[in-house]
Amino acid sequence: MKNPFFEFKDFRPKKREIPLDKIIASKEKVMDALIKAYDRLVEQEAKELVWLVSYHSVIRAYANAEKSIKDMQYGVEDIEEFLFEIENPSRLPYPIMGLCGLYISALCNHIKEKEIVLDLQNKNINLHLLGYRLPKGKRLIVYGDLGDFTGIGLNGGELLVEGNAGNWTGAGMRMGKIVVKKNVGRRTGEDMVGGEIYVEGKILGVGNVRYGRIYEKGGIVSP
Repeated sequence: MKNPFFEFKDFRPKKREIPLDKIIASKEKVMDALIKAYDRLVEQEAKELVWLVSYHSVIRAYANAEKSIKDMQYGVEDIEEFLFEIENPSRLPYPIMGLCGLYISALCNHIKEKEIVLDLQNKNINLHLLGYRLPKGKRLIVYGDLGDFTGIGLNGGELLVEGNAGNWTGAGMRMGKIVVKKNVGRRTGEDMVGGEIYVEGKILGVGNVRYGRIYEKGGIVSP
């Protein structure tokens, strides 16, 4: 009697790709794209690894950051993963905190999600300029401390810092709300023209505020 399975003797089942493999490969591709875009920003902005915060340099660097992420597809979890990569010198050899802050601000401002939560606790980084130009309709929540120029140029969004923030917090903000659960540094609200800053801890110094309100421990300190 002929073996009914003879015709299938050379059959080899196709290797099935595990869905998790696809997910990991996709995430790695996104992360590589985010890192390459940041590297291009550093090449454009940092000459001999020196980059100083100034009005014109911030505007220019942010515009370059926006161009570098144009048409890029990413999610909140990818931004969080990028924060881990900042501490990895083999992946980001030049993590300039001002440029990193602007780059992450651009990622947050252009992501489709309305609420972004970032955890900086237990990370050896001190981001400056995070929350730059956060637009209306966006809510950025940060667990941990931030550096100088937090939320400058805020443009209607809501920034919540579950920690401390440095000098020049909310400088030049137009509208929106900044809440800092602990302390902030000097020149807080410098040149702000609208919006509100709430500091639940101590303010080391208030800047030259044009319009808007600043509160310390529930009491108004400006105007």
